Amino acid sequence: MLKTIAMRFDLTDLRLFLTVVECGSLTHAARTIHLALASVSERIAGMEAALGAPLLERNRRGVRATAAGEALVRHARSILGQVEQMRGELRTYASGLKGRIRLLSNTAAMSAFLPPQLCRFLATHPDLSIDLEERSSADIVQALVDKRADLGIVADITDLGTLQTHLIASDQLVVVVSRSHPLAQKSAVAFADLLEEPVVGMADTALETHLAERASRLGRQFNYRIQLRNAEHVAMYVEAGIGISILSDGLARTLQRDLAILPLSETWATRRLYLCSRDFTALTRHAGLLAQQLLPRTP
Repeated sequence: MLKTIAMRFDLTDLRLFLTVVECGSLTHAARTIHLALASVSERIAGMEAALGAPLLERNRRGVRATAAGEALVRHARSILGQVEQMRGELRTYASGLKGRIRLLSNTAAMSAFLPPQLCRFLATHPDLSIDLEERSSADIVQALVDKRADLGIVADITDLGTLQTHLIASDQLVVVVSRSHPLAQKSAVAFADLLEEPVVGMADTALETHLAERASRLGRQFNYRIQLRNAEHVAMYVEAGIGISILSDGLARTLQRDLAILPLSETWATRRLYLCSRDFTALTRHAGLLAQQLLPRTP
């Protein structure tokens, strides 16, 4: 079946089909991609004829993918992602760069572990470039499975499935409070005790998503006073007594403020960080070099 699809469907067909599924309507898709409705319908009909099975199910509200259509969606996203990857890599040659590596990282590694490692790597390899993106550990695993990244760094709270892994570091979640806060005198603090506290959060980070899930398991949610994108700004608000914050220990230790840093007492707050790949032996030469940089040095 896949051979037939590859022979009969071109990239325009695949993009059009994905747009139709995402819009849930032939009419809306036609407007989005600036094609006549008749042209969109004709292309979809041609794809269904080539496959020999319906790809869309029509109803009053629009259309949705059939089982065959869902399979095509998965393959189309993979194919188009690979095409974009190819174009991106070729653009790097035109701009003088000779290689690009796709690396995804969770919040913990992004804040403390990666900066010195990547700095050394890029200084050693001036002809290489890294596409670095912060994602949740679960999203990173799926991206690796879908071949949308070369390497990923995730916490051990995530199901790693069939990925190959190497332990590279440990991370402790800590509570950051002002010196005048009642919690500042404690040696550790329980997560449940923080849910009554006003919180100064880091906006749009995978860590905040993870903490929200943990609070939800207790039937609670955080009381955010404010969410900020800069860790130093978070520290400033915490020092002023606006609220407490939960951060990676590595990040908390870099803050230039007079704050109390307390470990969370839950076992899940101590996490192991893994470097992951679909297959380390199948990495490109460039990604293999980065993997070697990130792995612990053996004595």
